[in-house]
Amino acid sequence: MWKRVLLGMGAVLAMGVAGFLTFAPAYVERGMNPVTMPAEGWPVTAEAQALHDRLVIGDWHSDALLWDRDLLDRADRGHTDVPRLLDGNMAVQVFTTVTKSPRGQNYDHNATDTGDNITPLFIGQLRPPRSWFSLRERALVQAQALQDAADRAPDRLRVIRSRADLADHLARRQAGAQVLGAVLGSEGGHPLEGDPANLDVLYDAGFRLMGLTHFFDNELGGSLHGEGGTGAGLSDFGRQVADAMIARGMIIDVTHASPQMVRDVLAIPGARPVLSHTGITRHCPSPRNLPDDLVADIAQAGGIIGVGFWSDVVCGSTPADVAQAIAAAIEVAGEDHVSLGSDWDGSVDTPFDAAHLSALTQALLDQGLSEVQIAKVMGGNMMAYLAETLPEN
Repeated sequence: MWKRVLLGMGAVLAMGVAGFLTFAPAYVERGMNPVTMPAEGWPVTAEAQALHDRLVIGDWHSDALLWDRDLLDRADRGHTDVPRLLDGNMAVQVFTTVTKSPRGQNYDHNATDTGDNITPLFIGQLRPPRSWFSLRERALVQAQALQDAADRAPDRLRVIRSRADLADHLARRQAGAQVLGAVLGSEGGHPLEGDPANLDVLYDAGFRLMGLTHFFDNELGGSLHGEGGTGAGLSDFGRQVADAMIARGMIIDVTHASPQMVRDVLAIPGARPVLSHTGITRHCPSPRNLPDDLVADIAQAGGIIGVGFWSDVVCGSTPADVAQAIAAAIEVAGEDHVSLGSDWDGSVDTPFDAAHLSALTQALLDQGLSEVQIAKVMGGNMMAYLAETLPEN
């Protein structure tokens, strides 16, 4: 009898654990990635929708791969998946891999050796055990998930690794194909694990963009939010990695980098860094945003500024607030150097998900931007940059 009771208790416990592992990650994601759009949606005129439908649109930052959802399925949480991105007329989306996030993460000061939020998330999601305690493997597991999705649905999703891929993809869309181009990036250079040989490993896995830091200082140098403060710049290892990235046609992302690290990158011959997801200090004086003069210097070097959608960087939670931040970015960087850097699915709030991106086109029209400026910001500038910087083949 007791044996049966114990077996029954074990079965109940196993079902409880299975239920927790099934539903807890989704519960966490819903709480971390809210959409603040009203139930009736944001109003979009027929004129704005028609313009939106004609645009070639690109965005520099989605962290959807972190959440272990099938990107090919329409989700009832988060901000992006392939169906919603296609509904929003997205042509190219950068998907970044998140591999480490410090416990108690904040914009001011994070220790490098503090507890990590991503380890329990990966274990709770039952990701492959090799990724539980290796930052490199976490990046590779997420990269493989993106490639697997593209392999299963090549008519809807394509991973872009070269200029030739990009040109072919845009030609297909121009001919009417409903397919999303995906560029793979890394949120910080710590998946290299201090070994320059791992840059080839990531490159071969499809990575074409890499941030140097995230919320903490790492082997490459100082974070905007780390322990070293604004004076911690690019390390010798970071300089070696940056040179190797330029040689390979990989995009250097200076988001989350300390001001000194940004200056060090700008001093490297041939560097055209991207600031992939940010706000503009003159519009929103947030500790998350770099000083305006550095933003202007990035643009002067031929780089691109991706304006984020979340309230911490645009000081508001409506499409109009994002449009105002974009207008401020144009004042600082010029209309040829501003693009979209949503930070979708990045543990942030946004005023709309990918399917309702036309609300931003409406807000940009309301802000007074011309159709030419809107076409540049919504994707034209990003496509031109990628066509000039990605590897040729």
